[in-house]
Amino acid sequence: MRHKKARWQLNRFTSWRKSTLTALAKNLLIQQSIKTTLHRARAAKPLIEKIISLAKLNTVAAKREAFRILQDHKLVSLAFNEIGPRFAKIQGGYTRIINLNKRRGDDARLVILELTEIKKKEAKKPKKEIKPEEEKKAEIAKEKPIEEKKPEAPVAVKEKPPITKKPTKKFLGGLRSIFKKERDSL
Repeated sequence: MRHKKARWQLNRFTSWRKSTLTALAKNLLIQQSIKTTLHRARAAKPLIEKIISLAKLNTVAAKREAFRILQDHKLVSLAFNEIGPRFAKIQGGYTRIINLNKRRGDDARLVILELTEIKKKEAKKPKKEIKPEEEKKAEIAKEKPIEEKKPEAPVAVKEKPPITKKPTKKFLGGLRSIFKKERDSL
């Protein structure tokens, strides 16, 4: 009997479930906010919390344990260098689940699974002022020096000989006439 052996099965066999959860964890570390179903989010949340707790420790053993889950050196370094220090003062609750609407096809509840401390993206620099066309033309003229054109030697144009039509060859030396054509049989 399976008393007190509860876990999120996700209607998958073991290896498929593990790969689904690690894929969710990888994407959450990269994107910091992902849209998924409620059950997948609840199943992935403990795994992600464990990775962030390991990232806060910042030891070699913790890095090896995180690599065992993530299987990617770049993600491990991202977790330990950026995400771990961001949650250094927090004891738990590194992720949150925000409810969305239901999916139209199968009526599954969609949620946003995100980190509580999201790194804000830097604002884009404003583009340079657009210059009038006249100034652009003047700048182009300054950049490219005017090259003197040398007179070209006259090139003799060869005239093509008149095209003569070759006589059409009969198919297989005239054997075609021996065989009946489809249109003749009607």
